[in-house]
Amino acid sequence: MLTEEVFRSDSYLTECEATVVSINALGGIVLDRTNFYPTGGGQPGDTGILRLADGSEITIATTVKGKGDENVVHVPAEGQTAPSPGSQVTAVVDWDRRYLHMQMHTALHLVCSVVPAGVTGNQIGAKKSRMDFDMGDEKLDKEEIAASVNALIDADHPTYIDYITDEELDAQPEIIPTMSVAPPRGTGRIRLLKIGEIDLQPCGGTHVSRTGEIGHIRATKIESKGKRNRRVSIAFAD
Repeated sequence: MLTEEVFRSDSYLTECEATVVSINALGGIVLDRTNFYPTGGGQPGDTGILRLADGSEITIATTVKGKGDENVVHVPAEGQTAPSPGSQVTAVVDWDRRYLHMQMHTALHLVCSVVPAGVTGNQIGAKKSRMDFDMGDEKLDKEEIAASVNALIDADHPTYIDYITDEELDAQPEIIPTMSVAPPRGTGRIRLLKIGEIDLQPCGGTHVSRTGEIGHIRATKIESKGKRNRRVSIAFAD
């Protein structure tokens, strides 16, 4: 049984009631539903706690994608005692860390919208993030990027989650910015993130509901990572 990924529909859900389905061979905890995001798409897996009915807590060091039906696996910190299958738990996300990832992830989508090039990679962090572009010989200016992104942040554009079919995506290949990783298929529908009228692309990550929640960013550096690859690094301005 696949874990219900509650975070896909509600990025702001900090707590979630769930049942332990199984403990895998590596000690990972599989729940029937979860608000914990697993590592993927450049976004780190969530940390937090699982609170048992008796009030005891299990610290979750990270969350990852498993194999087969183990689409979300909660990895306990070293020395934790795993709960028994069937146990009722409350999954509590480390909200401060998650919210920073949400702000940064949406900010990178804005960076993508102002840099006219294909994306070759990205990495999201709580304090700094980066995105790689296939630029060729074109030059990038970090002050211009920051100014353009901050203008979109100040405009407080709403973000929306939508879904399309594999066939609909095939008819709109231009909405896939990543050159190295294709959106996951096989479920019958593909999740999209839309930011106002300025950006639309497949994404399974967690995001803020409006760009104004991000706060201003600064482009800290632009690096050459090969003949065609340019890396744009960002951080919060404050």
